[in-house]
Parts: sequence; C-alpha cells; structure tokens
Amino acid sequence: MSLSKQLYIIISFIFFMIFTGNFIISVNNTKEYLELESTTKAQDTATSLGMSLKSLMTNKQDPQIQSIISAIANRGFYKEIRLEDVATSFTNEDLIQNSKLTDHTDWEVSNVTVDKNYGEIEQSNSDDITNELALLENEATTKINTKKLTYSFIPNKNFIDGDNITINFQATNNHQTVNATSTLNITKIIAKVTRAEKFDYIPQWFINLIPLKMSEMKSEISNGWNTTAIIYVSANAGDAYAKLYEQAKGAIVYAIIAFTFSILLLVIFLRFILKPLKNIETLAQSISKGKFEIIKHLPWTTELKSVSIAMNDMSSKIEGVIKKLNANLESMTQKLSLDELTGLHLRQTFETDMKKMFISKETGYVFIVKIDDLSSYAKNHTNKEVDKFLIYFTNILKNLSPKVTAYRFYGSEFAMIAKNIEENEIKQVIHRLKIALESFAITFNITDVAHIGGTPFNPIGTTPGIIASANEAYEKAKLIGANEAFIRDDNDLARDMNEWRDLVFDIIDNQKFNISYIGQAYCLDMKEQNLVVMEEAFTQAKDKNNELIPIGTFISIAEKYDKILDFDKAVVKKVIQHIKDTSITHSISINLSLDSVFDIKFKNWLKGIVLENKEIASQLVFSVTAYGAAKDVETFKYFIEAIHKAGAKIIIKRFETKFIPLDNIKDFNLDYIRLARDYTDGICKDSSKKGFVEAMQELSSLLTIKVFAENVKDDDDFEIVKDIGLYGASR
Repeated sequence: MSLSKQLYIIISFIFFMIFTGNFIISVNNTKEYLELESTTKAQDTATSLGMSLKSLMTNKQDPQIQSIISAIANRGFYKEIRLEDVATSFTNEDLIQNSKLTDHTDWEVSNVTVDKNYGEIEQSNSDDITNELALLENEATTKINTKKLTYSFIPNKNFIDGDNITINFQATNNHQTVNATSTLNITKIIAKVTRAEKFDYIPQWFINLIPLKMSEMKSEISNGWNTTAIIYVSANAGDAYAKLYEQAKGAIVYAIIAFTFSILLLVIFLRFILKPLKNIETLAQSISKGKFEIIKHLPWTTELKSVSIAMNDMSSKIEGVIKKLNANLESMTQKLSLDELTGLHLRQTFETDMKKMFISKETGYVFIVKIDDLSSYAKNHTNKEVDKFLIYFTNILKNLSPKVTAYRFYGSEFAMIAKNIEENEIKQVIHRLKIALESFAITFNITDVAHIGGTPFNPIGTTPGIIASANEAYEKAKLIGANEAFIRDDNDLARDMNEWRDLVFDIIDNQKFNISYIGQAYCLDMKEQNLVVMEEAFTQAKDKNNELIPIGTFISIAEKYDKILDFDKAVVKKVIQHIKDTSITHSISINLSLDSVFDIKFKNWLKGIVLENKEIASQLVFSVTAYGAAKDVETFKYFIEAIHKAGAKIIIKRFETKFIPLDNIKDFNLDYIRLARDYTDGICKDSSKKGFVEAMQELSSLLTIKVFAENVKDDDDFEIVKDIGLYGASR
C-alpha cells in the first residue's frame, strides 16, 4: 500500500474519531438541553394552570376548567394535561342512592367495605373537622348533624382509574338492618387533554437510537389547609425530536462537506509533499538500471531533503565505482585480447571476428601465416633479438592494407582476415607481402621467413573448417617455394548452394530437427549449490547422408533464404512443450537469430505465445549474442522491453567487451550475462582473467545482473569462478 493511501486512511480515521466524539457530545448536550427545557416549560405550565384553576375548585364540574386546559393544550407543545382530584370520596347518601334500596330516606349506613383486590375504604366525618377548626378560631358554632358521613376510597395497583367499583355496606331503618351494595364509577380525573406525538419526517431508527426522557410535571391546587386537586403536565417529544434531528443532520452534512474539502486539500498537499519521494523512487529505479542521475531540485522538507542529498551522494559514488570498474575492465580486456609483445589481437578475438562475419554475412579471405623455424632462430639469438625479429615481422602484417587485420595465435603462428575485398585486390596485397618478406629475409640474413595460406570466407561454413582450409593452402604454399603464398579458389566450397537451400527448407518445413538440452549451468551459491538453474536448447539436424549439419551453416542458409523466422518459431514451441511435459523448474535458454530479434512481427508473435504460457514464462530465457545485441542497440532494447512485459527473460551469451562497452551494459535491462569461455579458461593461472571476471562480477552485482561462466572444465578454474561469486557455471 502506498504512503499516500496510508496517510489518507490514517487522517480519515482521525477525522472520523474527532467528528464522532464531537457529534456524540453535541447531540448529547442538545438532548439534555431539550429535556431540561421541556421539563421546565411543563413545570411552569403546571404551576400557572394551578394558579388559574384554584378559584374554580369550589365546583369541580365547572365546564370552564376543561376550556382552560384545552386552550393551553392546543398550543401543541404538550403531550398531555390532566387535572386529578386528590381523593375520591363519596357519602352515605351516595351509597343509598346508587343501591337497590326502595326507600332512600332514613337509612343509616355502617360497615362499608370494598373488595381488597382493588383497595380500601376509610371513613371520615367532615362536619366534626369543621367544628374543630371553628373552635380553634374561637368562632361560635352550633352542633351539626353527624349523620352525614364521608368515605374515601384508597385504590391499590390493581385498580384502573374510571372502573366501576362495587361497595358493600349495611343499611338500618327502624331497627331493620339489611346488607346492600352500591356500584360507583370511581375516577380521580377532573379534566384531561391528550395529543398524539407526531414524527412526520423523523426516521424511527433515530427515535430508537436517541430516547428522550420527558418527565411528567405536576402542581398542587389547595384550598386553605387542604390540597383539593393536582394538575399534571407532560411535554410533547415531537418538537424536541425535530430540533434534535435537524441539529444532528446539520452536523453530519457539515462533517461530510468539511471531510470532502479536507481530503481534496490533503490530496493536493500530499502530491506536493510526496513529489520528492517520487523523485527519490525514480532515482532509485534509475540506479538499479545503471543510470546514475541526481535530484536537481531538492525538496524544502528537512527530512526529505536529507534523504535526497544522501541518494544523490550514493548515486555519484556508485557511478564513480562503476567508472573505476569499467576502467579496470577495459585495461584487463586489452591485456586479455592483445599480445603484449606485438600488440596484435589474440586467437579469441580472431574467433569473435569470424563469428561477426558469419552473422553479418560479410565476404573476404582468411589467411594462416607461419614463421618458418622460429625456434632455431631463437636458439642462436638473444631474447631481445627474437623480440625485435617478431616486432619487425608484425609491423609488416599490420601495414599491408586497411582492410586486413592481423592476429597472433601463439609463437610463430599468425592469421589475417581481409574483409570486403575483391580477388584482384587481395592478390596485390599478398604480392606486397611476399616482397616485404624477401626484404625481411635479407635484413635478418635468413632464407625462408614465412609461408601464407589463404581461403575465401565461406558464409555457410564454420570457423574450424575455414581454418583447416587455410592450413591446407599453407601446406601447398610450402611446396611452391620460399616465402610463397597460396589462395584457394571459390569453387572449393563443400556443397552447392542450391543443394543447401533445398535441404534446409525440407528440414524446417517438416520439422526434421531435434532439440537436445546441453550446457547445464549449476548454481554456485552455497545455499543452492549444484542445483541446475539453466540449460541451453541446442538444435541438431542431419543431411541426406544422416550426418550432423554444423548448426552455424544451417542458420546461415536459413537466414539467407528467409526461413529463419519459421525455424525460431518452431524451436520456441518445442521448448515450451518440453517444459510443460517434463515439469522442470529450471530455466531454458533459447538462441534467437538476429533476423528474428529485429523483426517486429516475430517480436509480437513471441510476446503473444509467452503470454499464452504465462505459468512458465519466467523459465523462458531468450539468448542473443553480444555482437548481435550491439548491432542495433535501440531495436534490441525494444525487444527486451517486450519480452520483460510478457514475463520472460533475456541473456547475452559470449559476452565480450569489444562488442558491448562496459559503460553501455547499464542501458540494457538484462537478466543474465554468459561470459565467453576464453575469459574463464585457465583463469586459475592467469591473474588478468581473474581480475577481469572479479570486476565483471562486481559491476553486474551493482546492476542486478546474474553472470554465468561457460564450459568451465578444469576443477581449479571452477573453484576460482565459485570463489569470485558468479551466479552459475556450466561444465
């Protein structure tokens, strides 16, 4: 997860926490205020109503009482206004009138009772209380009739206001006593107005989530010492919920607007703040690809500025290290590829140049030049004189023609390659060489200096075959005479070209070739030592005589007649099927011709088939020679990019610094490099080779490229390669 997303989540969470806390506190405070306001208003209304109704309590049935209560209730603020009598009382006359006694006069009532499930009856004589109060006030009173008795009904929890209650009593008249019952409607409510709570637009979940406690308030109405009635007032919660809902909705809307605006500001701010991090990331990726840039515009944030300065410093230092390694490698390459005495290129460079001619389909001639009996001359002369002899001879070869390159194989054996030169011109060059050798013989007082054997470059041949042909010409030159040369004719080619074309077409069209898997490269890391990490797909084809065709010759003919794309497609398909059938886990390197690499249709086809087999894409390693990669660098880069997007990998084989300068390695996003075998052959005895491979390994490590050594046969060489730390080696 990116840093910006993490910051968005954290800040959003903090905002949510703050808003939630403030929202809960705000809603709770508003809720408490509305509850207090409603309670206070209800209490004030109850007190005011009590004062207004006090004068009307002499007649509790007065209709004006109901009118006053209704007028107050119509304001809509109140849920209920209720006026209740303090005590529910009745007299003996009420009992007799509501009984079934035929004669309602002269009955005395006693033993008044009620079902205890509903309550109890208490008897009081209001006239006696009045007489006692009058005596306290020193008022003159007369004896009041005590036969008029008053009873009070005290209900319990089972009694429901307004129910009819049966009261039992005994009635006595003229010494006649009977048991009687009287049914009375008992209610304490004098007047009552109730209005439904309305929540037209308030959702029920809001009401359930935030319950409002609306306490019922009351006020007592008294007459002198006695409380005659109680007025009850309860507020309507609808208005309070409406205010609370509007306040909550407003807070949420404001929070959403504020949050959206804050996030927009945060996005803009983070893009500005995190831009330096993006620059640092880009720089790090560039460093990993070998491009050592620097951040020119440093950020103003202190911490990011420090990191940017450190990255710039690291980039500069790594670039310095790589430049130093490149310089060392170039120096070592010169030592490895040039003869120290004569300054001529060595045999490995000759073979590389021959491969280059095969690939580029160049024309020319190849010569073998051997000094006659150099050992005898060395026995009779000092080392200094021998060196002078060789340098003088070498200068002759160097100055023959700009089109001719000389090589020293070893000792007295030399070679020459003449590129893009006509037959008449090469004959003139050789003639000048013979004259120079005769002059050389006179100078050093010897008869025979050297003999020269030449052969036309065969584009469908092999390097060993061409050298063998040149050696045959050399032997013929020795038979001609001293300091002579012999050049073979073009008609000496082993096969007719038309016959080759028909053979190659038949092999490719009918897929009459086999693929073997050779050159198993073993991992040199201690954790995975001796584990096969890669092997090479090697194609074999046979001619009509069932003899193996040199693969170089086969590829050359296929390229000449535009059949190489079909051949490479067939090889790729067979390798993919082999990986699927055998379920191997290591990688397979597949050699591709330059015509295929640089063909856009083939590149698109290859990308498509790799994507179709994405599960094994990482095991496919497409191999290109160092010379081929250097032939068209930009096109090769596009090819690498396409292959990497599909999930496959790239290896450059037979890597030599003469084709790809070390400064340019970083321009290729390579996965693997396979060194030319000459760099590791005899490395245990050659400090220059060891130094070169060590420097190459250090450089590749900085560029995250894995390096292989090819065909390391000697055990001592293998140990040196392993100690240097190369990724893998084949034996």
